[in-house]
Amino acid sequence: MESQAEGVSGQSRSGQPPSRNAVVLLVFTAVTNLADGVTKIALPLLAAGITSSPAQISLVSLALTLPWLLVALHVGVVVDRVDRRRLLWLADGMRLLAVGGLLAALAADGIALWGLVVAGVVLGVAEVIALTAAAALVPAVVPRAERERANAWVAGTETVANEFAGPFVGGLLVAAGTGLALGASWVSYLAASLVLLLLTGRFRAHRGDRTDGAGGAGGVDGADPGGPVEPVAGRGGRGTVHAEIAEGLRHLWQHRLLRTMALILTVLCASWGAWLALMPLVATRHMGLSADQYGIVLSGLGIGGLVGAVTVTRVNRLLGRRWAMFADLLGTFAMMAVPAVTTRWWAVAVAAFAGGMGGTLWAVNARLIGQNLVPEAMMGRYSGVSRLLSWGALPVGAGLMGVLAQWCGVRVAFLVFAAAVAATVPVFWRVVTVRALRAAE
Repeated sequence: MESQAEGVSGQSRSGQPPSRNAVVLLVFTAVTNLADGVTKIALPLLAAGITSSPAQISLVSLALTLPWLLVALHVGVVVDRVDRRRLLWLADGMRLLAVGGLLAALAADGIALWGLVVAGVVLGVAEVIALTAAAALVPAVVPRAERERANAWVAGTETVANEFAGPFVGGLLVAAGTGLALGASWVSYLAASLVLLLLTGRFRAHRGDRTDGAGGAGGVDGADPGGPVEPVAGRGGRGTVHAEIAEGLRHLWQHRLLRTMALILTVLCASWGAWLALMPLVATRHMGLSADQYGIVLSGLGIGGLVGAVTVTRVNRLLGRRWAMFADLLGTFAMMAVPAVTTRWWAVAVAAFAGGMGGTLWAVNARLIGQNLVPEAMMGRYSGVSRLLSWGALPVGAGLMGVLAQWCGVRVAFLVFAAAVAATVPVFWRVVTVRALRAAE
């Protein structure tokens, strides 16, 4: 097969140039996540120009994130059934239609709140499709020897572009004109679609692939490791959508390491959602920061994520994968605990840096573990479940933080989440052992 031949010849060692597929996925991730970050700033600001109701404005932001809770599992099934590159094109097509509709309404001076909500839902669903399909493509089109580096740059790019660079650039573009911000996003989505033409290999999961005990399908490596055969979903025919969703959930839940990692990540992501929801209020009212100073604090997340992406391979070699992942627990705990004990902006910024770096270290290693343990024919459903628990926890954490801060005060609210993160530490050390990680490799 073409993909297998390419995979064999394309395998690289550390220090060699990355394959074309790895570069294409990186560029696609950078461009689309940057545009996503811009739209996540532009849409709420457009809503603020229409209404002064906090509930109605927050409805637009909710529309952008709610699809992770509603459709992630079903999207995972679709990703395992159809051509994944075409799904990326579908996602970008939905984005182009949504942003193009807003541009047309803006030109006609007729943007309504309901139009922003609809556009937010479409963009949110497109993001679910794109991120799930892209995650499933990595083990299929990137040689095994390059996956750690590819995952590092993809995860780091998602963090920096979506959480730092995108909102920052979006703020600048909106200040210059909302039409300019939306137009730049539209062009970015179109450019990302064209970049996908450069991908080579096969993009549809082979549901009858033979997999080794680590779960990686033959795919790009082009060699049968000779391990035991694992059952692959859908062999001999597809089941119903709900049956395949159940199979994906069951695969994750029955694997102790994957299950534990997913549950710990749920707590960590809920904490991130809580931090992002409350920090603007804390920064302006409790810490007395200006907009520029708050921007510095917030940039700590993105800079930390970038440093994590650059250093993850070295950290893994020096400390081991287990300690690299444990850094995320330490960083997230610092993010939650520091604002509870001090109002010094530099301390909060350092904690944000630690959280951003730890988050990338976890993301890279967790993705690599998942790609080794999960059959390629189930990668879509696994990615959907994983992101449901992680991204879906963001709005849950934000809502819970708001309730706790309202009832118990800001400091207590932060301490509650810090305690939740601390509670994951003994579970992590008991399950995420060196032996379990070596088995995953």
